[in-house]
Formats: sequence, structure tokens, C-alpha cells
Amino acid sequence: MITAEVAVYPLKTTDATKVINDSINSIKQSNLDYQVNSMNTILNGNKEDVFNCIKTMFTEAEKSGGEVNMVVTIGNSSK
Repeated sequence: MITAEVAVYPLKTTDATKVINDSINSIKQSNLDYQVNSMNTILNGNKEDVFNCIKTMFTEAEKSGGEVNMVVTIGNSSK
């Protein structure tokens, strides 16, 4: 099991909220436990699923808004 903190930062868009929401909504297709916070989203699951979800989130943000930055912190320690 790993945990990832993911933050999506849309660039050069007039609707950053839509880009972020589209990225977050893509998580619903996964089997991961997740928590949406005001500044990031926390993903919990096995390594393969978490990395696949991060890729999907980035791709969805890219489709919605073009240029995007994503900051990810990944850990395998229990809290």
C-alpha cells in the first residue's frame, strides 16, 4: 500500500475549477480510497493502481485545460 498526495495546477486557462474537477472525477473510475481536500487529493491503494490513477488524473487535466502542472508526494509508510 502507498499513499499519494496529488495537486493539479492548471495554467493559462479561464476555468481552472473545471480542469481540477475533471481530474478529480477521473478517480471515480478507480478502486482507490481517496479524500479530496482544499489543496490536494489523497490517494490510498496498491502501487500500480495509485500510479495509474495519477496518470489518468494528469491526462484528464491535460484534456480539459492544456497546460498543467501536477505536484505528487508518494510514501509507503503508515501514518
